[in-house]
Amino acid sequence: MASGGQLTNYREALDYLLSLVDHERQVPSLPRQKRIYDLQRIAAFLVQLGNPHLSVRTVHIAGTKGKGSTAAMVNSILGVAGYRTGFYSSPHLHTFRERIRLSGEPVSEEVFAGLVESLAPVAAELRQETDLGPVTLFEFITAMAFRCFADEKVDFQTIEVGLGGRLDATNVVAPEVCAITSVSLDHMAILGDTVEEIAADKAGIIKPGVPVVVAPQRPGALEVILAAAEEKCAPVTLVGRDVTWTFQGHIRGGQEGRIAGRQGSISARVPLLGRHQLENVAMAVAITETLAEKGYTITKPDVTGGLMRVEWPCRLEVLARDPLVVCDGAHNVYSMETMLSSLREYFDFERLLVVAGFSRDKSVEGMVEAMAPHSDMVTATRSRHPRSLAPASLAGLLRENGVQEVRQTEDVCGALELAREEADPKDLILATGSLFVAAEAREAMLGIEPELYPDLLPPDLR
Repeated sequence: MASGGQLTNYREALDYLLSLVDHERQVPSLPRQKRIYDLQRIAAFLVQLGNPHLSVRTVHIAGTKGKGSTAAMVNSILGVAGYRTGFYSSPHLHTFRERIRLSGEPVSEEVFAGLVESLAPVAAELRQETDLGPVTLFEFITAMAFRCFADEKVDFQTIEVGLGGRLDATNVVAPEVCAITSVSLDHMAILGDTVEEIAADKAGIIKPGVPVVVAPQRPGALEVILAAAEEKCAPVTLVGRDVTWTFQGHIRGGQEGRIAGRQGSISARVPLLGRHQLENVAMAVAITETLAEKGYTITKPDVTGGLMRVEWPCRLEVLARDPLVVCDGAHNVYSMETMLSSLREYFDFERLLVVAGFSRDKSVEGMVEAMAPHSDMVTATRSRHPRSLAPASLAGLLRENGVQEVRQTEDVCGALELAREEADPKDLILATGSLFVAAEAREAMLGIEPELYPDLLPPDLR
């Protein structure tokens, strides 16, 4: 901060944020993270801010896979329907500002810095006058989003859960509708060792009497979610039963499907690849149908128009052709298997050359095991994220799983260069293993200037 405690620019605002406790960039201790999450602090923080989160109509979305895509679709539909929208999601790809969006666009540097400046004294006062401890980075930026959306008088805020559900900092809202997308094993050190435990945590967003939309689930997870909904007397819409989808074909840069909802059927075109995205489309349709049933004006043209305009990068995103370069932020075993099964359906190629990097706290062995049989060559690399696994360790795992051609380099840009040197015109280069690797591939291929945080690099890369 500048003298007198005033933030003079965006960089100083970032420096302040990055000085806060940041659980996103810490590696949980094993076998089970003992970190304690509690909603008391975020609730007290928001009280001091005038409870901005309660002044805006809310859609609240949790899940392991598809929650971001679903949230982006809902936000886009609401925007096409004429509503002023706020959209909060995490993590970001290229800049912190992406986490807080107004009418689909990241807030400006000036707005972002202004929010940090106005909230910082409140956070300091809360720490000094209570025994609740320091506000964390995620709590702070969540409060920033709520304050921004209230100040801007948005009509709807679509809020993506950060981690889990029950004790996530976003779980202070009073939603019009909530949703739980597909639940699978992820963040096990924090949320639990089984899909049932993880589903129970995510079902913590269900509120008394508030409609909940539920994606197709494994039987154990579904049982847990439905029991939580019944306990809260929350009406349930089951996607896959009450709202269904049918794949209709490929279109340039996307796909088309038929969605049979409770209010009739639509043909939906979406510029996102992978059949799993049609499940997310069905989720978004079910959510917006629920809002329409509550009296909000959302027409079928609004739904189809919003789906056509949705943007959600790093999900089977084509970055270049000749050779084909694709990035995907698969970061658990389920998402890796789903993504790999989609490649041959959506792309015509001979060899698969993978640029791979993983976070140390993920199920790396399982993802490598899933990836190895499909990979003709893998370049092991790492993102700038402090949780990234060293390329040498990854290279060893790849060889143990039978990958014959393994290379390694210390950065994603260099790994892409190695892959492109090796690639023939009919090959496909895939950058995957974490959202951070996919984002850095996107920066390298599209010439996007990254937002760097040198103090947060892995120690051996500083």
